[in-house]
Amino acid sequence: MENFIIGIQTVINIPSLLFILMGVVIGIIFGAIPGLSATMAIALFLPVTYGLSPQLSVILLVALYVGGISGGLISAILTHIPGTPSSIATCFDGFPLTQKGQGAKALGVGIVFSFLGTIFSGIVLMFLSPALAKVAIKFGAYEYFALGIFSLTMISGLAGKSVIKGVASALFGCIFASVGMDQISAVPRFTFGIQSLKMGFNILPVMIGMFAVSEILKAAEVSRQAVKTDPINVDIKSIKGFGFSLKEFISQIKNMLYASAIGTGIGILPGIGGGIANVFAYSAVKKRSKYPEKFGTGIIDGVVASEASNNAAIGGALVPLLTLGIPGDTVTAMLLGGLTLHGIAPGPLMFTQNVDVVYGIFIALMVASFFMLIVEFYGLRIFTQILNVPKNLLLPAIFVFCVVGAYGVNNQLFDVISVLIFGGLGYLFYRLEIPSAPFILGFIIGPIVEINLRRGLMFSQGSYLAFVTSPIAAVFLCASILSLFFTIRKNIKS
Repeated sequence: MENFIIGIQTVINIPSLLFILMGVVIGIIFGAIPGLSATMAIALFLPVTYGLSPQLSVILLVALYVGGISGGLISAILTHIPGTPSSIATCFDGFPLTQKGQGAKALGVGIVFSFLGTIFSGIVLMFLSPALAKVAIKFGAYEYFALGIFSLTMISGLAGKSVIKGVASALFGCIFASVGMDQISAVPRFTFGIQSLKMGFNILPVMIGMFAVSEILKAAEVSRQAVKTDPINVDIKSIKGFGFSLKEFISQIKNMLYASAIGTGIGILPGIGGGIANVFAYSAVKKRSKYPEKFGTGIIDGVVASEASNNAAIGGALVPLLTLGIPGDTVTAMLLGGLTLHGIAPGPLMFTQNVDVVYGIFIALMVASFFMLIVEFYGLRIFTQILNVPKNLLLPAIFVFCVVGAYGVNNQLFDVISVLIFGGLGYLFYRLEIPSAPFILGFIIGPIVEINLRRGLMFSQGSYLAFVTSPIAAVFLCASILSLFFTIRKNIKS
């Protein structure tokens, strides 16, 4: 309790609250613009923290993190283009709701359940982080391989009408992820003598191309057709509160808790992050739903699953950072850099040597989530005006931001070329009715499975038995078999 009081004293003062508000607003802007991200927001603001105290620096960076992850829902729902990789699954039901004229409702649902997901993971972070860190530290090559296999079984929930096309999409993702220098043997793979390909493809240009550029190409195709589609209108004046009823809110509590638990759990595992959490949670909530066939047609369940999980991954990713000194995702890797700049070494000793910073982070996470709720609520009317901007002006502007965001990843023109390549691939997938979501899942999870399979075989000297004798790995592999069994049975029934 004394430590919490120290944290409250660190955060609840005028300068700290102003920095949190500023961080949340800027984070939302970066998250909402396709091509930019929470990672880029923190990277740009790291130099700003040089002249600040360690407490204010960390508070600002946490606020940017919260705002950046939540802001991605705005473009995902209104334009079908995810603002961040953590908002990919929000597109699946968010945009169809907008097409039905319920864009404001979708935004309201996304905002509220983003807030609740952050609060859920914040509570877990505060009270369970030491215990959860003990479990996370037990994850080795065998456990990560089994977790990756289990994650890949979720493809069936994202495959749409054809499971075969969904699996093919995921395999394409795995193939593209294998391009570049092999992380174990340092051998170039599928580079064809092109120097730029040795670095491989970065997830941000891939995501921008598959979802943003392909969407722009679709819009260009429609604009050439004789039959024009009606502009999407959102009646914001008739919306009360966040746009949904108390009954709808209560009906989504189970989904929220389920998705938040998944998001927090995946966030805790180092190197995974919200990009997988939102797709994984969406697929898991769809599988346990009484009406899975409605997912993707525009229901709030899908928005709840994605937004609760990706924001819950924030608190989860902070667990290994603070307790073990291991970043949970790319954003917390930036946070690690911010702490190091001020001479703070994350790890178990941080809980005794830097109590004000640790508990300041806990309280700042909670306060930032409340600010995010308020700022996005009052911004609802502004966000919906995006749809009133003519597409011939909006889409070129988005394309420019996509190019700038892709170039900003590594300051390389190759990433811009990657955006165009994957934009063309995404458009080809659209024409062939191949789902894009499994491609992203395969691209992210494929390397995790491959690298940990090889590492595990190195540890066990070529024996596959070690993958089933590890208790945690055995649980995930059994869950994978059960998941496949129920998927096949469901397909046979249908």
